[in-house]
Amino acid sequence: FFLQCFGAKAVSDANKAIELDRSNAKAYLRKGTACFHLEEYQTAKAAFEAGASLVPEDKRFSDWINKCDKCIAEENGELSAPSLVATSAEVVAKTDAAPKDTEPVTKIAPAKPKYRHEFYQKPEEVVVTIFAKGIPAESVTVNFGEQILSVTIKVPGEEACVFQPRLFGKIVPANCKYVILSTKIEIRLAKVEPIHWTSLEFNNNVLVARSSTVSSGNKRPTYPSSKPTKDWDKLEAQVKKEEKDEKLDGDAALNKFFREIYSDADEDTRRAMSKSFVESNGTVLSTNWKEVGSKQVEGTPPDGMELKKWEY
Repeated sequence: FFLQCFGAKAVSDANKAIELDRSNAKAYLRKGTACFHLEEYQTAKAAFEAGASLVPEDKRFSDWINKCDKCIAEENGELSAPSLVATSAEVVAKTDAAPKDTEPVTKIAPAKPKYRHEFYQKPEEVVVTIFAKGIPAESVTVNFGEQILSVTIKVPGEEACVFQPRLFGKIVPANCKYVILSTKIEIRLAKVEPIHWTSLEFNNNVLVARSSTVSSGNKRPTYPSSKPTKDWDKLEAQVKKEEKDEKLDGDAALNKFFREIYSDADEDTRRAMSKSFVESNGTVLSTNWKEVGSKQVEGTPPDGMELKKWEY
């Protein structure tokens, strides 16, 4: 747990250092090592490669890139059992080559979050909501990693609030997005796999269960049942056919006739029917929009009857 908290904070600090100076090779090294121990191997490799382009002579970057490649291959099943990775103490020793640059690591209890958050999910994405009211867009910074979400809210005159959970599952950073509203920050995380997240944050004690049935395209999902599965599409078509072939008398038959005309009509015909029926107080029903669209439809009472306005 401590390593996860320390790693997330290290990634945040490194990102800030890179934003201030993109030629800072040490910042890329720190970010890469932190992401590596968070098992964010793709993100770590990208950071090491960026640092190596700045100082090609520094062999530390090439060593870390080789480690990342090995772990990525193990994740993809291209190698056998994974080897042990460096401990957090070794990370500090390697990132700080000179003794004078090393700093003691102090365990700090995580602060209570300032803003409440919650999440819900779909097969393909997780939606995280942070209830931060009236926060300007320029005060919010959101970054996505391979399996990490980083949200920083920095309001002038207040201490910065950082929300950096290591996520339950891996995400696709390029497909993730967020929007800042007047009452909340809504973040959409694109899942790598359509698995069910039992929590937002990663937990070593929770086994990941893969989804066995995931709907795709226009295919309808299936559900377990003690009875044989029915063909609901066929049943729906049968009901519609029975309704259409149903024999009615009197007003019921007339209403059914008008419903069929309306349901099969185009937009102009529907507008003409609605306008003529309303304006004529139910005495005229026209399907010609060119005829009734540009004028008031007058009521036409049946023979032997007189049309009068209702007086209150």
